[in-house]
Amino acid sequence: MRAAGLHDIGKSAIPDELLDKHGPLSADDQALLRSQSVVGEHILVAAGPGPRSSVGELVRCSHERWDGFGYPDGRRAEDIPLGARVIAVCDAYETMVSERHYSAALDPAAALAELRLGARRQFDPRVITAFVAAHGRRTGSGEARLVPWTG
Repeated sequence: MRAAGLHDIGKSAIPDELLDKHGPLSADDQALLRSQSVVGEHILVAAGPGPRSSVGELVRCSHERWDGFGYPDGRRAEDIPLGARVIAVCDAYETMVSERHYSAALDPAAALAELRLGARRQFDPRVITAFVAAHGRRTGSGEARLVPWTG
């Protein structure tokens, strides 16, 4: 999926000082960081018609939340393209298991637990189920049963 590798391309327009900032972010800092998904879409759409424009929509929507409290448009549930919902889960997992200047890496089991807590709020519960199942198959842990879909 091209959009997964490009979902944060808009961060190229964010000053490094902000991306590397330690401590709390001001409201202006948060607004500038949140603009990166729209900037990313504009970059991809400007690159030309065709697949780049559909990838642009996924980039734009990759920070939306299942409950509608994401950004930039406050889209919710099925109004968020499926590809963007998958990107959101994968990006959250990657963030949690990676060492960051602002937080220590979680072990994979703890990261999966955090994802499960976000199901039906931040993340599409079906995507969480599929992600946990795929992770369980990859690791042999059999964790696929932990987030059942109840419709």
